[in-house]
Amino acid sequence: MSYRILEKKVLIPGQTTLLVIEAPHVAAKAKPGNFVILRTSEKGERIPLTIADCDAEAGTVTIVFLVVGKSTAELNTFEEGMSLPDFCGPLGKATHIEKQGTVICVGGGTGVAAMHHIAKGHAAAGNRVVAVIGARNKDLLLFCSELGNFCPEVLVATDDGSQGHKGFVTEVLRTRLEEDKDVSEVVAIGPVPMMEAVAKVTKPFGVKTTVSLNSIMVDGIGMCGACRCTVGGKTKFACVDGPEFDGHEVDFGELRLRLSQFRPQEQESMQLFQEKCKCAEGK
Repeated sequence: MSYRILEKKVLIPGQTTLLVIEAPHVAAKAKPGNFVILRTSEKGERIPLTIADCDAEAGTVTIVFLVVGKSTAELNTFEEGMSLPDFCGPLGKATHIEKQGTVICVGGGTGVAAMHHIAKGHAAAGNRVVAVIGARNKDLLLFCSELGNFCPEVLVATDDGSQGHKGFVTEVLRTRLEEDKDVSEVVAIGPVPMMEAVAKVTKPFGVKTTVSLNSIMVDGIGMCGACRCTVGGKTKFACVDGPEFDGHEVDFGELRLRLSQFRPQEQESMQLFQEKCKCAEGK
């Protein structure tokens, strides 16, 4: 079985791409917080990606990925009409969503896309969702209009001040928590330093904080143990116990170390891929 790419949209040239995949069996059961694992070829690396959106009626799943290594660079060469050989999911535990009042969803980088699906789920449950999103500049912001469809507030932070607050999402979040004492939960998805900073901001306020971990995965079903992380002093597997955990209990220091474990090999693989592409262009 193959999985056809129905739509490809370059969100940030050379960096971030959106794909809409025809995968009816995944779309039928996918919930906010779930992820998928795909491959670009039979010998390709397994790539875990959080679901950005899905349409059960149309049988489609939307993913957004950042081009950071050989496998995602290869995925970025796929065009509309082409097919992926493997698209496994939905995987992981779905986000626990219930009607609870005001929920603040914080997203950074491509994490905004994953946060979009979760924010949409909270809105559907009747919660008031406040979105806080950030990027280095306005040209790197993602899903602003999509979040505006169901979030009464979309608060923006950019490092250079080109849109919204000049500074970090944590500064916007702190101000919002000081103004609103009835926030039930904060959900944060994005780079590890951002999620860690969010957890530090929310802790003094005593607000439940959920983060989605992007630890290294291989099989994605709890067999390999590559995605282990420490939460509340106990070892957890992000693929089956998560990927969402209590942000106040995550050992972010260990997570950072594990994410950098294979960086030299990743760089070598990317270099070989780029050299291969250059050779092909010269033919």
